[in-house]
Amino acid sequence: MQAQSKTRSLTGCYITIPTMFQDPSLDLDCAAIAHHVKFLLDNGVKAGNGVLLAGGAAGDFSTMTFDERIRVAETVKEAAGGAIPLAMGAQTTSTRELVALAKQAERLGFDFIQVSPPFYFNHTEGDFLDHVKAAADAADVGIIVYNTFWTSAAVSFKTVEQLVRIPNVAALKWATPRTDAMEFEDVVSTFSSTLSIIDNHLMFPLSHALGARAFEVHLSNYWPQWGIRLVEDLDAGHYAKVQRSLISDAMPFYKLWMEIEASYTSGDGYLDKLCMELIGLPSSRCRPPTRDVREGYREKCRAMMIACGVPGVLPAAA
Repeated sequence: MQAQSKTRSLTGCYITIPTMFQDPSLDLDCAAIAHHVKFLLDNGVKAGNGVLLAGGAAGDFSTMTFDERIRVAETVKEAAGGAIPLAMGAQTTSTRELVALAKQAERLGFDFIQVSPPFYFNHTEGDFLDHVKAAADAADVGIIVYNTFWTSAAVSFKTVEQLVRIPNVAALKWATPRTDAMEFEDVVSTFSSTLSIIDNHLMFPLSHALGARAFEVHLSNYWPQWGIRLVEDLDAGHYAKVQRSLISDAMPFYKLWMEIEASYTSGDGYLDKLCMELIGLPSSRCRPPTRDVREGYREKCRAMMIACGVPGVLPAAA
């Protein structure tokens, strides 16, 4: 498979499907996961304006067994019904497990797997390149390389130059630490003609102007219309409008997330799921060690959503 045949389909909002769990056992709640996929599709998310990721960081991959990760992927695949491109989270510290995940993604008919540098040890560039090559050799599936510089060795410009030579590498989910060297802009402007760039940095007007065509959007999980409008406005070149919308609608979500990270717990997806609960969707807590945020932050989250104009926010219980 040549990556270019997959790259063109990776456009729009890149939406991580939260993994829902049953209370109080915290076993998988596959019915709730499927319900959420259908909610997104019913509200206009489709090929061209969206891509769904099963079992990413906001999907609790780090707390799931291998078999659970596959069950989540199967659930998302079945619920999506071929209506939208799909990626499967394949982040792992083990190259052997990555190969197994890649083979399962191919078996299930996923378009992409998401791969990041192995965490815990500070692996070298050569280690990571071999890690990605092993996945590319094992399965006919597109590879999204995710620069998780906050948990592992960073992906450098030099590394990207090597990655684009691996045939299955189709996309780069990209964020960098901010410095005057403008590494974010350098990579986006240089490689956007070869790879699909997924902006994971909330610099959407800038990255779109430089060639990025996909955007990590947590808000889509509870406000899919916002994400669809974002993509339409970016494609129309309405960059000032998009920036104002990021400030008014996205920034409050991220500020609340950072508040929770600083004072209570750490993880990903828990705020997405709380927002989903507050518009009446099936939801849950995340698995430990991330603590349950629902009781402590429900009303602050509700107030944030109402202030931002999120439709369908449920009133507080009397």
